[in-house]
Amino acid sequence: MVQTFNDLYLDARRRLRAAGVESSALEARLLLCHAARCSREELLQRMNMYAGDSLRRQLDEVLGRRIAGEPVAYITGSWEFCGLPMVVDKSVLIPRMDTEVLVETVVEKYKGRMNAPRVLDLGCGSGCISCAIGRFLPSSRLTLLDLSPEALSIARRNLALNHLSRRAVCFAADMLAPPPLRLGEFDLIVSNPPYITSAEVETLDASVRDWEPRLALDGGEDGLRFYRSITARWLTVLAGGGWLIMEVGEEQAGSVMELMKAASLQDVHAVLDTAGVERVVCGRKE
Repeated sequence: MVQTFNDLYLDARRRLRAAGVESSALEARLLLCHAARCSREELLQRMNMYAGDSLRRQLDEVLGRRIAGEPVAYITGSWEFCGLPMVVDKSVLIPRMDTEVLVETVVEKYKGRMNAPRVLDLGCGSGCISCAIGRFLPSSRLTLLDLSPEALSIARRNLALNHLSRRAVCFAADMLAPPPLRLGEFDLIVSNPPYITSAEVETLDASVRDWEPRLALDGGEDGLRFYRSITARWLTVLAGGGWLIMEVGEEQAGSVMELMKAASLQDVHAVLDTAGVERVVCGRKE
């Protein structure tokens, strides 16, 4: 049977919808682009062109993986964050729109107000936060830390992809331990640490629980293990006047702000996301 690219797209959308995938139209397009090794713009130009059996077989293979539960970002190996392309694999969390609020908060506080701010990204994962900060604060200098060697490898790839390697350095470090010696001092510390409670991790949607790295999800018994360590240990490398800005889970902002206040941070406050959830907390060191 002769099929066009549009026929393949419509069939993929139907199959994904039947499997319960909410964003079936978007994911059908992403998977077809991946199978055809083309951009979205190129796909639009090809919609009325005939597609060969090889492409159909490749699309069937990736559709099977998606229907079996594998996230589309891991299948395609890429995602977008703050309008920037990101490489992703199973060693890092898939960037979320919620985290863009953290970047927006940083840019609001620093854009045009400081020359070459030194930024420390704790638990950097894919490096998406640092890449976005580097893009929107062109003079910033970036230091990315993570415990996972695999995550650091992905972060380096994303820094290179977004032409930021010359302004960035990556180190292996544990947020639950004190800062490495001679790390230096920073004008800004940012983090999106693991904040889901250990019990809640088991109740997450299978596409998250079974595929994304537990190391980047599990925040301990109450979800606050990493926030305690950051406020107790890592403020020693934050310069006077510098900000600690972190993403938090729902209903965690109050607890994290109390940790910040107990650590003598000033101007402690929360920032709402588009759903009205307190998604980011900020505190300034005197």
